[in-house]
Amino acid sequence: MGQVQEVETDEEAGEERSIEEVLEQLDKELVGLRPVKDRIREIAALLVIDRLRQDEGLSSTRPSLHMSFTGNPGTGKTTVAMRMAEILHRLGYIEKPKVVSVTRDDLVGQYVGHTAPKTKDVLKRAKGGVLFIDEAYYLYRPENERDYGQESIEILLQVMEAEREDLVVVLAGYRDRMEDFFRSNPGMGSRVAHHIHFPNFSVEELMAIAQLMIGQQDYEFTDDAEEAFHEYIERRVRRPRFAYGRSIRNAIDRARLRQAARLYERRDSLSREELMTIEAEDIRKSSVFVDQDGEYDNKEDDWDKEKLPANAA
Repeated sequence: MGQVQEVETDEEAGEERSIEEVLEQLDKELVGLRPVKDRIREIAALLVIDRLRQDEGLSSTRPSLHMSFTGNPGTGKTTVAMRMAEILHRLGYIEKPKVVSVTRDDLVGQYVGHTAPKTKDVLKRAKGGVLFIDEAYYLYRPENERDYGQESIEILLQVMEAEREDLVVVLAGYRDRMEDFFRSNPGMGSRVAHHIHFPNFSVEELMAIAQLMIGQQDYEFTDDAEEAFHEYIERRVRRPRFAYGRSIRNAIDRARLRQAARLYERRDSLSREELMTIEAEDIRKSSVFVDQDGEYDNKEDDWDKEKLPANAA
């Protein structure tokens, strides 16, 4: 079974931020992704101008806000959904700056009469915010005549139209599979106004993400460790199940584990600098570097398959 994840954004702490502040945070949080950031800024501009038109008594209809985010795992889709929720709340388009993240397992039942209650319960929890459906194409399985995903899709379609002032739905997944999904479900495609593709990060962008992540955790690479991590990325991107930002976060977590093991015996006499420093050996002990004879220990891959919290993407 899946686990519904609900994330409240920073605005729940009390102080509302301006749209520009939210966009600036998004720019800081995500390295690269310029086409995505430009599109989010365009949507924000549309909503701001729409509100100004309303204030002047000009004709204004609520724009369709349902979205499709496509791209590989770890390219920032969930993070953008969270910032979008803040923008929509700040402008009064949703009641709360929250994102409820689900997968097929949270929506589709395993027997007759089970799917409708599950889907309606998720929709009830997401009401007033953003519903983020990851790998949405798994809702549709035409090869299985006894599959109940179509029932969930029909309920979603009704709510996306009838309750669009109370809920914004974001459908996410791989680009080619999402395109097939929309072709097979034209009613869903017609309700999605904004299709945003998240491109893959380059090696240099992934290195910048790593530097950002370790800085946020009060760590730093030595020059040799930085070189080792760059080589790690070059190797890891060619391995199975690479998940971009998610894999970089996991690699840093493993480097921290190795650093801790290295320092443990001297734990009573460590300096602040030693506690902060990631050495090259903390990187090069990764199984990614053990590939001399054509054999590969896939521990790194298995780690990346684990589910992370919604805000880790």
